[in-house]
Amino acid sequence: MSQLSIFIVMLAALLVPLMMAHFQVSNMPTAIAEILIGIVIGQSGFNIVHMNSTLNLLSSLGVIVLIFLSGMEINFDLFKRQPGQKSTGDSPVKIAALAFGSIFVMAILLGLALRVTGMFNGVMLATIIFSSIALGVVIATLKEKEILSRPIGQTVLLTAVLGEVIPMLMLTVYASIHGGHAGRLWLIVLLFIAAIILLRRFRQPYQWFNQVTKSTTQLDVRLAFFLIFTLVTVATTVGAENILGAFLAGMVMKLLKPEQSTEDKLTSIGYGFFIPIFFISTGIRLNLRSLITNPRALVLIPIFVLCFLLAKLVSTIIYLRRFSRHNSLAAAFLCATTITLVLPTLTVARNLHAITATQQDAFILGAVIVCICGPIMFNVLFKATKEDLIKQRVVILGVNVWTVPITQQLTTQLYDIRMVTDNQKDYKTYNSEVPDITYLDQINESSLLDGKFFDTDVLVVGFREDERNFAIAQIAKKHGVKRVIMSQMSNEHDFDSLHQLVEQGIEIFNPYNVQSSMLRALIESPAMMDILTDTEHGIFEITVKNRRYTGINMDELPMIDQITISRIKRNGEWLTPHGDTVINEGDQLFVTASYDDIGSIQSALSRTN
Repeated sequence: MSQLSIFIVMLAALLVPLMMAHFQVSNMPTAIAEILIGIVIGQSGFNIVHMNSTLNLLSSLGVIVLIFLSGMEINFDLFKRQPGQKSTGDSPVKIAALAFGSIFVMAILLGLALRVTGMFNGVMLATIIFSSIALGVVIATLKEKEILSRPIGQTVLLTAVLGEVIPMLMLTVYASIHGGHAGRLWLIVLLFIAAIILLRRFRQPYQWFNQVTKSTTQLDVRLAFFLIFTLVTVATTVGAENILGAFLAGMVMKLLKPEQSTEDKLTSIGYGFFIPIFFISTGIRLNLRSLITNPRALVLIPIFVLCFLLAKLVSTIIYLRRFSRHNSLAAAFLCATTITLVLPTLTVARNLHAITATQQDAFILGAVIVCICGPIMFNVLFKATKEDLIKQRVVILGVNVWTVPITQQLTTQLYDIRMVTDNQKDYKTYNSEVPDITYLDQINESSLLDGKFFDTDVLVVGFREDERNFAIAQIAKKHGVKRVIMSQMSNEHDFDSLHQLVEQGIEIFNPYNVQSSMLRALIESPAMMDILTDTEHGIFEITVKNRRYTGINMDELPMIDQITISRIKRNGEWLTPHGDTVINEGDQLFVTASYDDIGSIQSALSRTN
């Protein structure tokens, strides 16, 4: 019977996404569907699956891996002011902090209201439950909507992180106080110390791991699970919740800056095996039959549902400072999902005899209802805007007659551009023509570091002195700039020097060669000038990273009517595309599209998921 239950759960995990795709169910996250299928096959439905030691173990590992991946989703760049960003009140961190602050205050008020009316006396417990947010469900929803890395996605994610971590810490304090272990609270500090030690210990060796790992060792994955179980063990030893240790492990792993392939492998392990078992098991454990037959629970259920919603919908006021009305309300509804931490919180409270069975049942069903409705309302209300498009950061060193026009012509939908000069005359001349230009007394390694100008995706070194360009380009590469484009104003440099720069990954732009190539193109293709000077359309390069659009024919791309794909570069080889050409991950598409459409198209194809 035990093996049959495991088989049915695994079959359900396989069938849920297939059935959702077949019936085109797009408004409900897969995680919610997995909870519902668990209810159907569990004791509330056909009662054909029973929890056993193996399923309990896999479910526990599922929630630990889920929270670990949640920690890895944090973009730590959001916690520091972006270079060139003015001090405004609309940063994701500030909006998220204010949003959760409003949720927390409302949760306290609702807890006091329930106490005054005699429905529930535990104010601190109610605050924990009503302020908690199901981080795993939020991440799953944002991933499926493909907006996790967009401004609204990161803002909601940070709100959910606060809604998971702070209630988690409060639960640890609550359990220690009511369990008679208040004197051990200080031991939780040891958990954070352990996380810091692990980060410092593996930061340098991790780079070496990437060099020696192979398919049969997978050192990066082994390290990830070592971090998980080390910090989970420390957490349980000091009296904290194991999910707090898992979350810290995810943060440590993220700070080690793993390769994208490592993140993909860990995500595949989690969402492909462990995490679905956790969500299905959550549904299996729920006993809705006893809830429905309990009159007092039926009275409390709508009240608790209303409290769950009121606690989170107040954050709409905060989100309106940055986002549209529809998206602000959608974000608030998504934050209303609260099942992950509610279940362990109620278990702890029940063990401490701080809550009745009726109240526990009402809280669970209320959380389930909100967890189902919240993501659905988010998917219905959310509308992607141009603000949500991912922009590439570009820094251009040198302000002159050829860098300024480039800055003006690059679309602001795709690029966030900053210009830097140490020539006061050029600064005064062009300051009114470009939106973001910085004057430095001297441009050198120190001043560029202080101004965080190396914190960019593309650095263009466009001074008129080649030796200066060569030196700064190499310094930029040393500081980890992904793409460095350097202008070469003369052809008098020896081949070895140029080859050395190319070997370092520096791209060289020679105006003379460009002009010669342009003249040849005009002779061979007279319409070339019309294409390059078209103000409504442009030629763009897009690297396909979104797996949703890989493995399908080119003519099946949903945006194919908005673009013309002229060439495809795959593994260094050029392909001539046809309608039945299969798109692969990593393909570089050279497309013609309108400036109005290219932002959403590039964001859709290039977004990692």
